[in-house]
Amino acid sequence: MAQAEILMMGPMLPLVMEELGRRFVVHRLWELADEGAFLAANAGRIRGIAAAVSRAPVRASLIDALPALEIVANFGVGYENVDVDAAARRGVVVTNTPDVLTEEVADLTIGLVIATVRRIPEADRYLREGRWLAAPFALTGTLRGRTVGILGLGRIGRAVATRLEAFGVAIAYCGRNRQPDMAYAYHPDAVSLAKASDILIVVTPGGTETRGLVDRSVLEALGRDGVLINVGRGTVVDEPALIAALNDGTIAAAGLDVFADEPRVPEALIACPNTVLLPHVASASQYTRNAMGQLVVDNLVAWFEGRGPVTPVTETPVPAR
Repeated sequence: MAQAEILMMGPMLPLVMEELGRRFVVHRLWELADEGAFLAANAGRIRGIAAAVSRAPVRASLIDALPALEIVANFGVGYENVDVDAAARRGVVVTNTPDVLTEEVADLTIGLVIATVRRIPEADRYLREGRWLAAPFALTGTLRGRTVGILGLGRIGRAVATRLEAFGVAIAYCGRNRQPDMAYAYHPDAVSLAKASDILIVVTPGGTETRGLVDRSVLEALGRDGVLINVGRGTVVDEPALIAALNDGTIAAAGLDVFADEPRVPEALIACPNTVLLPHVASASQYTRNAMGQLVVDNLVAWFEGRGPVTPVTETPVPAR
């Protein structure tokens, strides 16, 4: 049987490129001299797409231009880079890579919380610059007696909460629905959660529904001693409002692993001394990224072997085959 032809939207891990190259005819979008001419000549043979959040988006126009398309396998648990509504209309399955990155992201989140609250990067610079010779480093904030709010209590949010329990903090959350099996305090909206929290951790997915969810009103509710942590998606936070809040003392500090227009981070945000900024590395260990890549491969292989996708997203129900 002839190998299925798939389109790869951008460079991926060597593991992914090698495995897909062995099993499929792979067309590398970023290497095409004329994308339009290629699609005009080959669109009818492309049956799958390998995509990633940080690469070219899979827009409705591309989905509609590929009449034989059956599956989009996305590298990442978030898939706002794929127009799932267009895929659903066409009966195209979209998959993502949940679970395999949950523990890694939760670990990094706790590290980011501690680094931001205890000002670890700043203290490191203080020592390296020889300033300790002149005076002790300033006293910092603490986790003692704090309430931590989690905005989005999905897989990662739950894993973060489990880790936080060991620190003896109070935990609250906000999500689409109250979760009966969770004993944490529930809040129906982001403002209410922020008002009850000393530290607000954003773990909610991106997309149109959550764009700008953490706005000036949420930051004001968090308060002058409050700390914002974002490991979800940069678009969830209103960046101009956050920059203003950091500069005028509306909140105390922020620890961010994600930004609205990655990898472009606003200079005004970089200039804020009361921040810890990371280049979207929450899942970026070799172990976890390999596991994510393998799941992309597994989804495509399983689909074209007739076994169905391994991790389809809920918006694109698997059609009968």
